[in-house]
Amino acid sequence: METYIIIFLCMASFLAGFIDAIAGGGGLIQTPVALILLPHQPVSNLMGTLKIPGFTGTSIASLQYLKKVEMNWKLLLIMAFFSGLAAFLGSHILTLVSNDFMKPLLFIVLIGVAIYTFLKKDFGTHQPKELSENKMIFLGIFISTVIGFYDGFIGPGTGSFLILAFISLLGFDFLHSSANAKLVNLASNVGSLTLFIIKGKIIWLIALPMAVCNGLGGWLGAKLAIKKGNQFIRIFFLIVVIGTLIRLSYDIFFKS
Repeated sequence: METYIIIFLCMASFLAGFIDAIAGGGGLIQTPVALILLPHQPVSNLMGTLKIPGFTGTSIASLQYLKKVEMNWKLLLIMAFFSGLAAFLGSHILTLVSNDFMKPLLFIVLIGVAIYTFLKKDFGTHQPKELSENKMIFLGIFISTVIGFYDGFIGPGTGSFLILAFISLLGFDFLHSSANAKLVNLASNVGSLTLFIIKGKIIWLIALPMAVCNGLGGWLGAKLAIKKGNQFIRIFFLIVVIGTLIRLSYDIFFKS
């Protein structure tokens, strides 16, 4: 493999790790770059390979958040379990069928998310909800199962969807949503990654250097998010959602 390809992939992976640590959506950076630079590789191989840097960056970002942000461990462990199982199933299905039919639906959903987040200035700043423990666990299982499956089957934007779910359904603010979403996303990465490793879908030559760069980006992004707080994360979240819309628009309307 040409050296310049690995260099470009590593640069994309660093930026992806940085963005993902703040607001999710790192896959929107490294996934299209990998598809462009490695056009002859099967999509399932690329998706499997990109799970390695995604796992590394999410792990390092999670460690940074754990030092500073309070976690609901009972809820998180339950969500992590269901997220991992759902992602394993989603990745298995991805190896059998195409996921293109989901893109128009996601496009419509994200337009609504972008408009709502932009217009509601206090969204994710302070969202107290009086939820019983049982209801919170039920919602957590629902969130982690649906988005975990999405992560395994489609992938890009998973962190953003988790943040949105933590805010709108569980009443977390942006900082706590981003921190908790990282751990749930980590579990879905493990589930998906397990399936891809079993099926031999990892291109280790590019996965390992990308993992180092993604980890560095995740470390820097998490530190910045903790320092800057909710409004900073909200702005990044909007940027990521708009970026997702642009990417989906290309796939739906222009890609042959």
